[in-house]
Amino acid sequence: MGRQRLGRSFGWLWSAYAASTVGTWLGFGAFPLLAIQVLDVGPAAVSALAAAGLAVGALLALPLGPWVDRRRKPAVMIVTNVVRCAALLSVPIAFWLGLLSYLHLLIVSVVGAAASIAFTAASGAHLRSIVRPDQLLVANGRFESTLWTATAVGPTLGGAAITLLGPVVTVVANAVGFLLSALGIGMIRDSGPRPAANRPPRPAGGGAAAGRPRRDDLLAGWRFILADRELRRLFLNTVTVNALIMATEPLLAVLLLGDLGWAAWQYGLAFGLPCVGGFVGAQLAPRLAARHGRRRVLLVSGVLRALWPVGLVLVVPGTAGVVLVIAVELALITCMGVFNPLFATERLQRVPADRIARVLVAWRVAGAGTIALLTALWGVLAAATGARAAIGLAGAALLATPLLLPHRGSGKSPRGEPVPPPLAAVR
Repeated sequence: MGRQRLGRSFGWLWSAYAASTVGTWLGFGAFPLLAIQVLDVGPAAVSALAAAGLAVGALLALPLGPWVDRRRKPAVMIVTNVVRCAALLSVPIAFWLGLLSYLHLLIVSVVGAAASIAFTAASGAHLRSIVRPDQLLVANGRFESTLWTATAVGPTLGGAAITLLGPVVTVVANAVGFLLSALGIGMIRDSGPRPAANRPPRPAGGGAAAGRPRRDDLLAGWRFILADRELRRLFLNTVTVNALIMATEPLLAVLLLGDLGWAAWQYGLAFGLPCVGGFVGAQLAPRLAARHGRRRVLLVSGVLRALWPVGLVLVVPGTAGVVLVIAVELALITCMGVFNPLFATERLQRVPADRIARVLVAWRVAGAGTIALLTALWGVLAAATGARAAIGLAGAALLATPLLLPHRGSGKSPRGEPVPPPLAAVR
């Protein structure tokens, strides 16, 4: 199978994605680390930081679906990257001035969450406009490979940088990544179809009412998801799985960095090295789908990714604990590397072009809200039972999530349009 050329516009979009992703994963765990080591807060406050940032950011992002639909997607991506860059740079400035506070970290988390939702919606819609339907799986596979490559390298380098240069150096790297991403997006010359062509009718009368998102606009994404049985089940499964996994992230930081006394480099290594599996999985996804069928591979990888996190409850101090976390994360991330590009392709192909931004915003808002809710709940649970027990309960809950996966597909979108085969270009 030869390597496909997806065009110059995709190349710039991919480069911009790589820059922001590398920066993000260099800063992996930076906010929990600052909260624990600089501000000296406990597990409930660390979980609340992540939960509140996601919840409020999701609320702020709620009206962004219609807003993104009516604007050129590269412009939206540039603005959101610049906003995230500026917000992150305020953290090291406050730290160096001795003014860093828990509230400051919370505000930056909120801004970053809202901007991230808008960026994801715009980038998904723009990807659909610059590559053919039969190229989507290949394109999503390249994004997924880039994600896991950055995740494999970023936390390890970030942990070493924090050890050598202090706790805010990776926050600066994250901000620079968003700035480089904005510059890369600015090089895209194909801005896709004009938004006006897909703009829904506005209420008569103009004025303020015409400029505000209507309730129907805000709910359109969820209505579309719930009307499609396949999307609905994928929605419930992915939102639940992601929330249960992310709810344990701050608790793992507390358990490993606090209770078990891991060094920052050990923490980065344990979560960075297994991401090689994500790269391998993303490379295998098109080949496995071509050989065994996309639906079967999607289902099997979706089931397998839910089986491993419960093993984290057995983590111990020292080298044995590091090896255990690496093994569990390697198995989990390899399965995710296969599942994610197949899932992303299925979602994009089932949604009409004029609704992509709204569907993606609705998906991300629901995902962020669920992560926030479960993160807060698991923080309270950890305060009552301990971080280890709470992590084990999350892993046990994940074992039931394969029941939400779609088992049979209609092959059609809610409009009755056939879903195009994504594998023609990779055979």
